[in-house]
Amino acid sequence: MIFSNMVLIPKCKSRVLLFLWLLGIIALLNGSAVEARIRRYKWEVKYEYKSPDCLKKLVITINGGTPGPTITAQQNDTIIVELTNGLLTENVAIHWHGIRQIGTPWFDGTEGVTQCPILPGTTFKYQFVVDRAGTYLYHAHYGMQREAGLYGSIIVGLPDGKSEPFTYDYDRNIILNDWYHKSTYEQAAGLSAIPFQWVGEPQSLLIHGRGKFNCSTLTTPTLDAGICNATNPDCEPFRLIAVPGKTYRLRISSLTALSALSFQIEGHNMTVVEADGHYVEPFVVQNLFLYSGETYSVLVKADQDPTRNYWITSNIVGRSAPNTPPGLGVFVYYPNHPRRSPPTTPPPPPLWNNTDPRLAQSHAIKARQGYIHTPPSRSDRVIVFLNTQNTINGNVRWSVNNVSFVLPHTPYLIALKENLTHVFDQNPPPDGYDFQNYDIRIVQENRNATSSNGVYSLNFNSTVDIILQNANSMSLGTSETHPWHLHGHDFWVLGYGEGKFDMFNDPKKYNLVNPIMKNTVPVHPYGWTALRFRADNPGAWAFHCHIESHFYMGMGVVFAEGIDKVGKLPSSVMGCGETQGLYRP
Repeated sequence: MIFSNMVLIPKCKSRVLLFLWLLGIIALLNGSAVEARIRRYKWEVKYEYKSPDCLKKLVITINGGTPGPTITAQQNDTIIVELTNGLLTENVAIHWHGIRQIGTPWFDGTEGVTQCPILPGTTFKYQFVVDRAGTYLYHAHYGMQREAGLYGSIIVGLPDGKSEPFTYDYDRNIILNDWYHKSTYEQAAGLSAIPFQWVGEPQSLLIHGRGKFNCSTLTTPTLDAGICNATNPDCEPFRLIAVPGKTYRLRISSLTALSALSFQIEGHNMTVVEADGHYVEPFVVQNLFLYSGETYSVLVKADQDPTRNYWITSNIVGRSAPNTPPGLGVFVYYPNHPRRSPPTTPPPPPLWNNTDPRLAQSHAIKARQGYIHTPPSRSDRVIVFLNTQNTINGNVRWSVNNVSFVLPHTPYLIALKENLTHVFDQNPPPDGYDFQNYDIRIVQENRNATSSNGVYSLNFNSTVDIILQNANSMSLGTSETHPWHLHGHDFWVLGYGEGKFDMFNDPKKYNLVNPIMKNTVPVHPYGWTALRFRADNPGAWAFHCHIESHFYMGMGVVFAEGIDKVGKLPSSVMGCGETQGLYRP
């Protein structure tokens, strides 16, 4: 009971109860008592036959669907996912992409780095706090399972009583993807083969799990007549129904296996307001460029002719893919019939090899005024990562500073915490490359590299700069776009540049005023990207190219920081390598 400024305290049997009761009263008086919720999910992962682009194949589903269920929560809620592996003959692990896992590094979901895989027939419980509002993702992080359909969204809202710096009427979620007809096993076998067999360009592009493959192009005579069916409801185009005059927040994410994409809604502008969970100083685009692992929020107003519908399209950029049809959806103006096709042809895509608009978008993404997290003015350590393509014993590999990454059999976090350091290479990987003599625009004469599972040990709470330097691959005149994703952290994007990074002059151009913070960022062809982050989250964290085949082929590293501050590891993350026998479900 509260009367004016006087609080009547009931009789309590212990000082502890009295203290806790007083804390509750103080919170109420300050108007700050917001109860975080526990959100529980029970998922079963298994293979099922689906036809996302009209061609039937085995895909990995969660509770029967792909994309999987959307996790919806509020800031500071606890998420509990009980995941049952029903794949029968295959392990699994799920990464919570963009969730920093502060205090729970063992639930990051990265097999080989933070946990052992989840065995067939077993149930594993993930439990973590979503500490920041925004748009995030989850996806498989075992082998190349992500591109088999095991992915979904995490939408985290602000606490009650808090508001965002922009307004809208409705909130919608769209995941973009590319789609292959070969299984992940067939692709992995080709990538590991001698001679090398590249996965090629995708057969389709999906808009929220739906695409359209041209069944008439199938020529293999042994295929079942019904294996590709253009009338299958699984591949009906994605439709977004819009009420004229209303403003829509579209949370658009990319989880492509390979492709960089452009996204557009015919005749409509999009105002970018969020990137990877951070507010963006608003800017307007007709085409939004997305790289695998990125999330954006854009505002779209339904302000065009309401008597017709409009195309939603996704197209590949950065690679020549003339045989991959665009992803197509429909922006439906209510009350038009959802199946009414737009009266126009889909709008033309940007030129696939024109990097100028993509660079312009990267430069345009700044932190919103009033929501700027100022970076430290200088760093304690600079690491330059040269992105190279190499050969090791006849195998084609992707590498960083001519070192190709391989996972150990015992996950890093467990090995470091339990002092099992003999299970991975104790020689630290290189912090740079031969800056003076390396020509990034030619195919190197010596293409050989080494492999390693060593880690980068970072001083806890230190500030680290990462320079991503792109270069020519082993194909003349080819430098690929690589989207790099950092687990366990956000980083400040200090700048982008073309050509070779100049360690003396380019840092003078860094944006230290209003850089955006992200968890995934591209390094453009023959260019560089500069990042800065604080090594303030105890754990072992992967940093890797988010293209499935590139990471599989060795394009990644692991950072270790504050291991002595990591709490007791749950036995459920153990059971592989030298932790066999320690697993307790």
